[in-house]
Amino acid sequence: MKKKIAIIIPAYNEAPVISKVLEELPDMITVGHITYRTLIIVIDDGSTDNTATEVLRRKNVYLINHILNSGAGAATRTGLVFAKQQDCEFATTMDADGQHHVDDVIKIIIAIVQGQADLIIGSRLLNTQGMPWYRVLGNKGLSLLTFLLFGVFVSDSQSGLRALNKTALNKISFRSNNFAFCSEMIWKAKQQKLKIKEIPIRAIYTKYSLSKGQSNWGAIHIISQLLKRRLLEFING
Repeated sequence: MKKKIAIIIPAYNEAPVISKVLEELPDMITVGHITYRTLIIVIDDGSTDNTATEVLRRKNVYLINHILNSGAGAATRTGLVFAKQQDCEFATTMDADGQHHVDDVIKIIIAIVQGQADLIIGSRLLNTQGMPWYRVLGNKGLSLLTFLLFGVFVSDSQSGLRALNKTALNKISFRSNNFAFCSEMIWKAKQQKLKIKEIPIRAIYTKYSLSKGQSNWGAIHIISQLLKRRLLEFING
């Protein structure tokens, strides 16, 4: 029986692009002398369009439906729990809007399988070419806040493209339901003394993808949630 790598994709109203995103993902990935089977897991987070129908156009995909829209963090948590239940050796998370190139997805999978770290983050900010200035500014600001609150610095704390080995899968837990989970996951990895590494990835932005994901105004809510998490941690010792 082949070892398994989960590719987890939270999706909310992604019907225009999700089918193309899924078509590009491989069913198998070979690293060294070992071939891994990919478990492509899409969490339809309460979509009101035809996201689920488009997902099912691709064979060999697991579709998990959230009845209500619960947020990117909640959808990612559902996918990670399912990956553990399926006894996956590794798990990768990625966005559903076409922002991540399949070559970069494979690159971070190879890095995690090779044991380069416990948590690997694909950073758009190690090379910002093609990234709008306001996205660069917003992401750098949230990365700085993550460092100030939690004492761990990565250049792109909000990247949705990341990979975890089995140790990280078992040890990292987070409670944030919205995009604050990106920083909280890094914080929890630090608390568990896990090794974190960033790998440069390209920034692919289209008119469609720019309309999705986080906005700089949405960062205000993320900041409030991170402050709340840090305060609760302080109070609870």
